Amino acid sequence: MDVPRGKEVARRKLIRRILVIAVVVAAIPLITWGLSRLKPAAPSVDRATVWIDTVKRGPMVRDVRGLGTLVVEDYLWLPAAFDSRVEKINFLPGVKVRANDVVMILKNPDMELAAADLEWQIKQAEAAYDNLRVQLDTQQLAQRATTQQVKSDMDQAELQADRDTQLTKLGLKSELDTKLSVAKWQELKGRYALSKEQLDISGQSIKAQLDAQKVQIEKLQAAYKLKKEQVDQLTIRAGVDGTLTQLGTSATPLEAGMRVAPGAILAKIAQPNRLKATLKIPETQVKDVAIGQVASIDTRNGIIPGHVSRIDPAAVNGTVDVDVKLEGTAPGMRPDLSVDGTITIEKLADVVYVGRPVIGQPDAKISLFRLDPDNKEAQRVPVKLGRSSVNTIEIVDGLRVGDQVILSDMSAQDAYNRIRLN
Repeated sequence: MDVPRGKEVARRKLIRRILVIAVVVAAIPLITWGLSRLKPAAPSVDRATVWIDTVKRGPMVRDVRGLGTLVVEDYLWLPAAFDSRVEKINFLPGVKVRANDVVMILKNPDMELAAADLEWQIKQAEAAYDNLRVQLDTQQLAQRATTQQVKSDMDQAELQADRDTQLTKLGLKSELDTKLSVAKWQELKGRYALSKEQLDISGQSIKAQLDAQKVQIEKLQAAYKLKKEQVDQLTIRAGVDGTLTQLGTSATPLEAGMRVAPGAILAKIAQPNRLKATLKIPETQVKDVAIGQVASIDTRNGIIPGHVSRIDPAAVNGTVDVDVKLEGTAPGMRPDLSVDGTITIEKLADVVYVGRPVIGQPDAKISLFRLDPDNKEAQRVPVKLGRSSVNTIEIVDGLRVGDQVILSDMSAQDAYNRIRLN
């Protein structure tokens, strides 16, 4: 009995299909494992878009750089001494002034009236002094005349007493008359001594009274001088040769007609021949800056040498102000001129160094792409950095002299350890 041929063919096809499916199922894990073992394709980077530098060995100058401005080393502030009103302003900010120039005129009517009143009091006291001196001189003259008259009477009485004494001895005059003549002479003699004493005392009295009046005049003159000096202080002069940089304060500019209180700032005068540079150094780099270190200031019209004279103790917005005392001049120097300053920290004699990468701080560990010998690809390698400068940084470990590395920002390739250079 014959088996139907169609059923055998169908069975064989089913077996072949099952075998194919089994092979495919068995191959999928193998294919997946094989693909997982393949390295991802290295991304391509245009060589012209990256910064490549070569590791070197030799001397390296450590320095820091910061932008800044030229500022006046010394300012003269002109304050108001008294409550007053601004009458007139003769100069505006930016004008050069001389020491004797009148910057502005203030007014205080009460002070001016008080000065005028003291001036009239002095004139009145001087007139009273002259009048008193005349009166006292008249009194002294009268006393002198009295003394002279008493002396004359005394002299006549003395002569008469001598005459009567002689006549009495000759018996031509009674003894009683002689005694009366002598008594009168003695009386006038005493009156003359007393008159002379009164004349001497009157001279001392005159001097005392005139001295007292003179003290009063001097007191008024001193008060007037002080008040006059105060009135003169209402005329505000520059005091030094310089540039007027400010009227009033930045918050309250000064204008004519304004009232000012004692101690209020009227003006600010700068001496442009004494300038210093104030640099803003990043607070991460200022730790190595010290007073006395050599610096150079680029004014765009020349480079001026200097040295660090002051370091601000506080940081503001991530920077620290460092003052540099200038040791020269350059054309076009003026206050508030923008400058670029470099401070030399130290000079290293023999170190391995490279250009400073975009990322990476001193004494940090970073990874850089090091170029292969064929310069077609770059491999990521760990690098330990050391001391840094403005444009260079020390290599402590991870690179050798002659290695070429990419210093540009390669954060876009963080997922790759190898790149191709086109």
